[in-house]
Amino acid sequence: MGVTLALIIFLCSYFFIITEKLNRAVIACFGGVLMLVFGVYEINAAFLHHIDWHTITLLLAMMILVSITSQSGFFEYVAVSLAKWVDGRPVPLLVVISSLTAFGSAFLNNVTTVLLIVPIIFTLTSLLKLPAVPFLLSLVMASNIGGTATLIGDPPNLMIGQAVEHLTFNDFLIHLSPVVLIIFIVVMGGLVILYRKQLVVTKEDQARLMAISPTTYIKDRKLLIKSVSVLSLTTLAFILQPFLHVELTSIAMVGALLLMLITHEEQDMEEVFRSVEWVTLFFFIGLFLLVGGLKEVGVIDEIAKSIIYYTEGDLPKTALFILWGSGILSGFVDNIPFVAAMIPVILEFQEYGMSNLDPLWWALALGACLGGNATIIGATANVIVAGMAAKARHPFSYLEFLKVGLPIAIISFVISTVYLYFRYLINFM
Repeated sequence: MGVTLALIIFLCSYFFIITEKLNRAVIACFGGVLMLVFGVYEINAAFLHHIDWHTITLLLAMMILVSITSQSGFFEYVAVSLAKWVDGRPVPLLVVISSLTAFGSAFLNNVTTVLLIVPIIFTLTSLLKLPAVPFLLSLVMASNIGGTATLIGDPPNLMIGQAVEHLTFNDFLIHLSPVVLIIFIVVMGGLVILYRKQLVVTKEDQARLMAISPTTYIKDRKLLIKSVSVLSLTTLAFILQPFLHVELTSIAMVGALLLMLITHEEQDMEEVFRSVEWVTLFFFIGLFLLVGGLKEVGVIDEIAKSIIYYTEGDLPKTALFILWGSGILSGFVDNIPFVAAMIPVILEFQEYGMSNLDPLWWALALGACLGGNATIIGATANVIVAGMAAKARHPFSYLEFLKVGLPIAIISFVISTVYLYFRYLINFM
């Protein structure tokens, strides 16, 4: 009964989230609360086990950092500088922004990167009178692809790295960055072809942009120095996190609180809190509650265990099944709880005679991270960008995202399949 009830609540909530007839944060939270009301699981389990407060707090801290920094005019300065560097040409600008996003997502994390770059996109598209959606969707795809390359780039990789002691930051970089680079080049080529007809600017808008001095956008130099300094230190701490042995969430919290303390004279703290994307945060809480219900009644665990049954312990078959299975499911169910369920399952494979599990870890990382591009709720970065876009009146729908994201996810899986086969699996065939 509990399984049926949890599935009904999840599917109904998911239907209303997809159709976007009601506020998605309200629907997700309402569905999550129904899980509690009907006894699918208890509220203590929800708050202590299923809601990922690390993710919520990290998002909140980064939103505060970005909000305060944006008041200095820093993002507008960067935006105009980038646009002038490519002479206001929209296609090169799309490539530059996406490349910057992919790189930042690999060496910071994709959540932090999109929070920093989305305000730049809004400024650029406003100046050049370009549609923001092509840039926003390209940003999301680049963030999830780039975040796949390193241990700290995407939450699933961080979870795998924490669970498997012998996998280091460099291991992720060596084993995943080659295929990530190939996927990024292919995807960017496709996005340029898809959006090239929409990315047109007039000579007048280009000339107007080239005549602008980036320094005119600096509103408060004192605030600029403080905010960029703290943001840079926080970013550096993210990069050095494997050596500092401090949680990313703790680093972000210190950065946000420090910036609030040293800028209290320049900033109205109540205004800072009002600028936080609360709808996005509550949407995540609702998603964690919904998926937590499925995990509590064993649905996600059963999906994971079925992989063992169907692959019969064959390493190549298991690796490719994990790649495609985790990829598809991560597109429609948040990849964090799915990876949490898969990690102990893969660890159990050693009991079935598999001595080398590394190809399975790379398959899981590629599937879970790249699968996040399939739908608007497939990854944390997607939800954040969608929330910021809606607030800035540049919204895109679930289906609009799906039309771009799903083909990109499938292409990514195909490339990953070829890569896994020739680098790791060919000797086992």
